[in-house]
Amino acid sequence: MRVHVVSDVHGNSRDLAAAGAGADALVCLGDLVLFLDYADHSRGIFPDLFGVANADALVELRTARRFEEARALGRRLWGELDRTGVSRESVIEGAVRKQYAELFAAFPTPTYATYGNVDIPRLWPEYAAPGTTVLDGQRVELGGRVFGFVGGGLTSPMRTPYEISDEEYAAKIEAVGEVDVLCTHIPPDVPELCYDTVARRFERGSAALLDAIRRTRPRYSLFGHVHQPLARRARIGGTECINVGHFNATGTPHVLEW
Repeated sequence: MRVHVVSDVHGNSRDLAAAGAGADALVCLGDLVLFLDYADHSRGIFPDLFGVANADALVELRTARRFEEARALGRRLWGELDRTGVSRESVIEGAVRKQYAELFAAFPTPTYATYGNVDIPRLWPEYAAPGTTVLDGQRVELGGRVFGFVGGGLTSPMRTPYEISDEEYAAKIEAVGEVDVLCTHIPPDVPELCYDTVARRFERGSAALLDAIRRTRPRYSLFGHVHQPLARRARIGGTECINVGHFNATGTPHVLEW
């Protein structure tokens, strides 16, 4: 059995179309949408609307953790758009729908996917073809191993679209129970797995996920979210915790084979 795993696709539909080549199944751990590419500020919904110079400024503020100033910049830009009579919700949803149409069409059959923190879950049923199974707080058996899926991120200063409370996230972890492979978008709350060396900040990891790994001891914990982690792997008891990589940048899936 061979399973390819991707996360943080962020608009890379070209490489996604080839991500399942040679595999029995593809697993996607979310963040399909590209709002702003921190490596190339000309790519994404934000620069398409407001230009590269404003994208440069937003990235600089966020990287410096000047979140209030970043939000003030966003409010000003969106306010200018609002005054044109265009609804920001309709503009964002239209851009996301365009990306989802391309990305879901690129998924091979079968694909098993969960949401990232920048995704909009309510739109997924419109684009997921019969060969794509969406799971969140649920399990599936692949090649004799049980895979559990928990999507989304935790509440953060970034205020991305699919952030939920620690309690709601913990309930989904509990619902999954004991599995062989625990698939999430965010990492367990381990410092070296949560620190992004380029953004120079800690992303939010889950304490409930870390506790579940210690209690249920899955063979693997797979996740993404942190694009340039201090450590891509860590061992917690008998569990190998693996950041499967920033697919937007690498175009290469992580491979599980047994």
